[in-house]
Amino acid sequence: MTSSTAPSRSRFLWIVLALVALVGVAAFFIPTFIIRPFTHQTSRGLFLAMAIRQHAPIISLLSAIICLLLVLVLWQRSRVWSRIGLSIIMLIVAASAVMSRLNYFEWMFHPVDSARFEAESVSKLDKTEMILTVQYGADARAYPIREMAYHHILNDVVGGVPVAVTY
Repeated sequence: MTSSTAPSRSRFLWIVLALVALVGVAAFFIPTFIIRPFTHQTSRGLFLAMAIRQHAPIISLLSAIICLLLVLVLWQRSRVWSRIGLSIIMLIVAASAVMSRLNYFEWMFHPVDSARFEAESVSKLDKTEMILTVQYGADARAYPIREMAYHHILNDVVGGVPVAVTY
């Protein structure tokens, strides 16, 4: 190889590394960014996020493998600062590959196992606040939508019957 083609090949490998790393990281971050508590979510956005989420484990794994191969090739030609950059890129891509295999939505939308209730007379709910209600026999419960939007599921017992409240 001539001396002029070595830098251009190196530059090309850096560009490919950046693009593949971006794909691997995006496979984790796009669903994470779209599916969040207390944010507006369109049906189209959720469809996209779930489609990416479904394929994220394989996309991020392939990206991590390709990035590792590119890092190994570039490592030998790189100086200290470039090696630090390669290490950081590899670390981020590997972390995204691991995170895409975890159910991190459970961390964001964890169920409430033991709800606390207040009497209506001491409740600080605004009169216009929306609520979900469950009544079984003489027992009734009201669940603020504001709280349900965060947890999405609440385990409770109404009238002696275990229920999972969700929307």
